[in-house]
Amino acid sequence: MAIPLLEACELAGKDVTADALLTQRTLASYLVARQAHYHFTVKANQPRLQRDIALWFEHRQAPDFVAVAALDHGRIETRRIWCSSALNAYLDFPHVGQVFLIEREAVDKKTGKHRCEIALGVTSRTPQQASPQRLLAVNRGHWAIESVHHIIDWNYDEDRSRIRTGFGPENITRLRRFAVGILKSFQKPAQSLATMMRKLCFRTRLVFDYLRMTQNSATRSRAQ
Repeated sequence: MAIPLLEACELAGKDVTADALLTQRTLASYLVARQAHYHFTVKANQPRLQRDIALWFEHRQAPDFVAVAALDHGRIETRRIWCSSALNAYLDFPHVGQVFLIEREAVDKKTGKHRCEIALGVTSRTPQQASPQRLLAVNRGHWAIESVHHIIDWNYDEDRSRIRTGFGPENITRLRRFAVGILKSFQKPAQSLATMMRKLCFRTRLVFDYLRMTQNSATRSRAQ
């Protein structure tokens, strides 16, 4: 299903990321044939691949790279990555450059609540083509895009939208993203987008304030 969508795209030299559903041999071979590189998450739909990578990193030592970031909503997140090209000739998957394990650890600064997640992956980029730091950045970029989709689907139920013909899907998606962008620019740290949208349903005047279309909001904008 993904390959026809990629036919019109310029892929040469680019990293194409995908969640586990699209971790497929056919897609991997297609991307490399188009002179692109794949960066796939590995889960239970590829059981042997998952088992082999997990076994290799079972007794891992110090990570190859660590990134620490203070995120929104009072969280501190630490990401660690381990990489290896030792399985390249062994794995039953095309064009493997290296495999990796990413550990995501998040701590809530207020409550001290701790969460740790492990993700396995495979890429066609060799260690010479992509350092551990770069692989971690590519992986984080993928989930940043996924989070945008999650926000829109959660608030607009986009996945069940019945708008499917002509330029309708593209146009309505652009409008939804525009609306989310406006809301996020006014979002307070402890306020969710869903809460803001419910508030706007009952106080439509605020919509014009957010869009700088009222005299008061325009005055505040000039003062800033």
